Amino acid sequence: MAEQLSYRPKAGEIPTHPGVYRFRDANRRVLYVGKAKNLRSRLSNYFAPLRTLHERTRRMVTTATSVEWTVVGSDVEALQLEYTWIKEFEPPFNVKFRDDKTYPYLAVTLGDEAPRVMVTRNPRIKGARYFGPYPKIWAVHDTIDLMIKAFPIRTCSDSSYKRAMQSGKPCFPGQIGKCGGPCSMTVSIEEHRRIVDDFVSFMSGNDKRFTRELQRSMKDAAEQQDYESAARYRDQLLSLEAVLDKSTVVMKDTVDADMFGIEHDELSAAVQQFVVRGGRIRGVRSWTVDKELDVEAGDLIEGVIRTAYSAPKVDVPREIIVPVLPDDAAEISEWLTSVRGRGTVRLKTAQRGEKAALMETAVLNAKQALIRHKTRRSSDFASRSQALADLQDALGMSDAPLRIECFDISHLSGTNIVASMVVFEDGLARKNQYRTFSIAESTDDTDSMYQVLMRRLAHLDEPGDEEEPTDAAPKRFSYPPQLLLVDGGQPQVAAAKRALEESGRTGIQIAGIAKRLEELWLPDDDFPVILPRNSEALYLVQRLRDEAHRFAITYQRKRRKRDISTVLSEVPGVGPARVKKLLNQFGSVARLKKASPEEITEATGVGPALAQAIHAKLHTR
Repeated sequence: MAEQLSYRPKAGEIPTHPGVYRFRDANRRVLYVGKAKNLRSRLSNYFAPLRTLHERTRRMVTTATSVEWTVVGSDVEALQLEYTWIKEFEPPFNVKFRDDKTYPYLAVTLGDEAPRVMVTRNPRIKGARYFGPYPKIWAVHDTIDLMIKAFPIRTCSDSSYKRAMQSGKPCFPGQIGKCGGPCSMTVSIEEHRRIVDDFVSFMSGNDKRFTRELQRSMKDAAEQQDYESAARYRDQLLSLEAVLDKSTVVMKDTVDADMFGIEHDELSAAVQQFVVRGGRIRGVRSWTVDKELDVEAGDLIEGVIRTAYSAPKVDVPREIIVPVLPDDAAEISEWLTSVRGRGTVRLKTAQRGEKAALMETAVLNAKQALIRHKTRRSSDFASRSQALADLQDALGMSDAPLRIECFDISHLSGTNIVASMVVFEDGLARKNQYRTFSIAESTDDTDSMYQVLMRRLAHLDEPGDEEEPTDAAPKRFSYPPQLLLVDGGQPQVAAAKRALEESGRTGIQIAGIAKRLEELWLPDDDFPVILPRNSEALYLVQRLRDEAHRFAITYQRKRRKRDISTVLSEVPGVGPARVKKLLNQFGSVARLKKASPEEITEATGVGPALAQAIHAKLHTR
């Protein structure tokens, strides 16, 4: 492979101004769109020697046959043009946002003569004010039912409203008390507009004023013995309190902010947006992101913000809180300020206090959403079948790998070496067939892998021994895998091949997972197999790798805890209960080892003499 790209621009041709660039393939399809404060500096990164590029970036620049750029006047203009071109061309190597378009909104049609409140998924109603989004449509209907008891505004359709105004007969919702607009013949258009303004003000977060006014009106009516009016105010107050109860108080009443919790890995990301108005969570929105190139967290957040606030008439708050600030935070804040149209929008991170606590909740929801996203893909039969078929084609196997075993080595600075084996059959984890291995002595990871595989392969049935007596229990550990994955690159694959040859086993495909799932190495191959970024096969391999790593780490921690418990139990006067108290007191074995005898005495039930004995035993070991 040539080290330089044939379409690389000549030195000095690329300007040093802000701008947006596009990579195109031979068919003039746009492959990637990016922006830069300095086009020459940014594009030079793509034309570095190919061996130094990230695997996905190398794949993009080698697929492309040309690059072009457009100079703009400022960084903010570059931000806007980049997003416009991404929406227009949908480049395959840019981050892909899978927004859930089914979220319902509560909308008030302020552009109408008599505004109505409605549930809608259409974000482009002329003159409408939107609230939400709401995670469930019934949540919007419940909110409207409660709100119109306190703010009786129109709920009927436009056709019903026109028919009622022409005939002088109230609409059907008005006849049953579900519509309080002018068509109900109880209020004028001007009075109705004032009620609508109060409705919008309350939903925007100014709720304390209305609850105080209703409480005062209810007390005044009760003192004047106008109990019917007092009961009406009471019912309205209860309705408002019910709405507020659905929006948990999380911070000060003056806080208007959007919080974005983000969790991502090599292949995808999940985003959780909390819409906080008046100190309460007024809406929740979530979506997933497919990553073709390996982007940093800041670049991912930048794309999330552009996606969230690109819709027309979007509600932009005063503060937008993200996990980390992107490099172009100042330009993004300027763009958001222009979208909002008033005041200054601050893009910030939450360091401490109630905002940081809510941000942790948003991130936790994003983590759970990412797990659900992966689980749904892996549990779907069609996806699993596609993953196995893709793996078969990519690795050149004669049959689909119905049984896959993945091995991982874990150690603590070369000590306490353990290994894990996880088993997937038909694309699903078979946890009852997982195994762990302890390795007494080893020179390095490749030797550890060789030892583990020799021990595992020794349990396979010999050819011709597959049939068992009908009354015998199946020997799960004797089933041969079609595919054997090891965590590592060419050295680990070579060790696995040596173990396979020395054990005399055939018909088992070997592959190594290297460089964060970018590559699958096969024995004796000079180049790795690159799976498509969003393929089902890559998701399956990722789950295997993660599960093997988790299982190995869990086993190693159990062994370390058991080892230290065994050592402490050799000290006279230290039993299982006291070992547990010591570990709970110090939080970890490492802290206990670093503690002085005086610090050990702070643990419940440990005197100076016993603390000295524990300290001496740990350091003798």
